[in-house]
Amino acid sequence: MTNTKRTTRVLAMAAPVALLSLPLAFTASSASAQTPAGTAGTTYMATLNPLNHATGSGMLMLTLTGNKAVITEDVKGLAATFMNAPFPHVQHIHINGMGMCPTTSADKNGDGVISTTEGTPAYGGIGTTLSVSGDTSPAAATDIKIAPSGAGFHYARTITLDAATVASIKAGKAVIVVHGVDPATLSAKAQGEPSDLVPSLPLAATSPALCGPLAVSQMAAVPSGSVNTGGGGTSGLQDPWLFAVGAGLAAAAGGVLVLRRRTSVEK
Repeated sequence: MTNTKRTTRVLAMAAPVALLSLPLAFTASSASAQTPAGTAGTTYMATLNPLNHATGSGMLMLTLTGNKAVITEDVKGLAATFMNAPFPHVQHIHINGMGMCPTTSADKNGDGVISTTEGTPAYGGIGTTLSVSGDTSPAAATDIKIAPSGAGFHYARTITLDAATVASIKAGKAVIVVHGVDPATLSAKAQGEPSDLVPSLPLAATSPALCGPLAVSQMAAVPSGSVNTGGGGTSGLQDPWLFAVGAGLAAAAGGVLVLRRRTSVEK
């Protein structure tokens, strides 16, 4: 057998072996591109649902990298005014509870309102204050001067979280709570009660209005088996690595064909 024929046979046998590794290579690449939950770069989301007769709603996204959190939030439908001024809505990341929002059974005194303290077993204590500026520690929890305000707001801030908050987020025990409900929606009994947090304020001012557990976002990583694009020629493909396999097959077939032609010429 001539050297040319031997080379042709080796290359022809090697091509399928090389192609078999392509799916594995793409699988490994896809896996490395998906950041595991609880590690740097993980994105969490919370759908904020109403409590205490509030009619609002909202969505919060938090991207955690180390102890840095990039937070964006949109809220609408909350109480608009308080004492002839925009209603301040203090909000927090609650931690070390059951990682859930309270149900009506949490209303222990029967006034029709789940106060902040009554809801604590479900969502835990305050880990971080989501203020618009300045202090983000629990010490700023009731500082209405640095709270977002009005019936609706867009919140965007990058903050440093303490170790306890980071750990609670990663453990799936962190809950977003937005406070402040319209007093007119509460029972007569509740309207006459002071806040359980700031007795100089009415109960409505600090009671939970929106609540949502933080959970790893399904969009935090490229969906398995598909291309994460908004359009383009490969959008919607179920097995994108097949393109590479197809291209590899074409290249290998072309290479073998060229060698065969060269062999036939050299004979």
